[in-house]
Parts: sequence; structure tokens; C-alpha cells
Amino acid sequence: MKARVYVSLKSTVLDPQGQTVKSALGSLGYKSIADVRQGKFFEIALEPGTLPEKARGEIDTIAREVLTNPVIEEYRIEFSD
Repeated sequence: MKARVYVSLKSTVLDPQGQTVKSALGSLGYKSIADVRQGKFFEIALEPGTLPEKARGEIDTIAREVLTNPVIEEYRIEFSD
């Protein structure tokens, strides 16, 4: 089983890197881009036989306490076999 954790800035937080990318895309002629937000992606492989309930709890705790800054970031988790 694998878990994918997507971390992004909250919509209320200014994203200077995203704005820089948006500006660069505009300079390259991509005029239809309205906004760009940057983020992080973590792929976590779980040991074979890990119970799904345990995995969900552990990954949620890891995402909340280790991978994100809850003041400015939010996250979502996807699991796959």
C-alpha cells in the first residue's frame, strides 16, 4: 500500500512562488492562466500487511504533525494498493 500526501498553502495565504510562475507563464505567451499555487507531494510506501485503519491514522498524524505547517498549509491524503 502507498499513501500520497499533497500539501498546499491555504487559499488565504499569499503564494509568491506561484505568482512568479504565473508571471513567467504569461511572459511565455500562456495568457489563459488565471492563477498558480505551488505545493509539495509526498509518496509514502507502507509495509506489506499494514492494516488500512492503522495506516490511515498514522499517515494522517504524520501529515498533520510533520509534513505540514497547520497555520499556513492544508493537506489531503490518497491511498492506493
